[in-house]
Amino acid sequence: MATYIDPAGIKFWYEEHGKGEPLLLLHPGGAGVDSRAFGSNLEAFAKQFHVFLMDRRAHGRTADTDGEITFELMTDDTIHFIEQVIGGPTKLVGYSDGAIVGLQTTQIRPDLVERLVCVACPFNRTGWKDGGVLKPGEEPPQFLVDSYPEISPDGKEHYSIVVKKLDTMHRKGPSLNSDDLKHISTRTLVMIGDDDEVSLEHAIEFYRSLPNGELAVVPGTSHGLLPEKPDLCNKIILDFLSLDPVQTFAPIRRG
Repeated sequence: MATYIDPAGIKFWYEEHGKGEPLLLLHPGGAGVDSRAFGSNLEAFAKQFHVFLMDRRAHGRTADTDGEITFELMTDDTIHFIEQVIGGPTKLVGYSDGAIVGLQTTQIRPDLVERLVCVACPFNRTGWKDGGVLKPGEEPPQFLVDSYPEISPDGKEHYSIVVKKLDTMHRKGPSLNSDDLKHISTRTLVMIGDDDEVSLEHAIEFYRSLPNGELAVVPGTSHGLLPEKPDLCNKIILDFLSLDPVQTFAPIRRG
């Protein structure tokens, strides 16, 4: 069921699927990607969880607003959404920009996030290889240009404005560092493709800086790892979200 809520002066589109414990999915955002990015994963997640999908400001079915778009604004939006729609702590899966928003939400309000999955996520903008999937100033691929007006309330002509806003956002953030990560105690899965636009070295630093982090590198995938190998990615994520950590036989980092 799709509906709208106005938690911060903006009419946010969201949708609910399944039953059980709450799970919030935060979509990628480069050049205006929206919740449709979880099309290969939603059914599997909804079999175990009460899934909430939300299109962030200026993405998908949620309109743009006056002024800039920042990771901080979208983090505040997410906090309002969890408080007002979900109504309490949730598990959270973020993908690319959505994972950055999820990470910052967890940093600010750890009481609202029970477990966190960060898929293809830099904690700092320096983690992108050569500027990221959509390099600053680069024209977006045609499939994104075509998909935006299919559902956006702002119309086709507004797309170039959103792209410029997101370009500015990516030039400025994210800006967390390893010391910031050391204070995030929430159990967190760092997940990346072995040929991702986020460097492996950055993902390893991300994982190692978290007090309660786990790392998954999905072989044979890129920044599009969730739709490229959905069955494998779904299993890794669902195991992490639903099972307790195992007692390992030869721990070094966790020894």
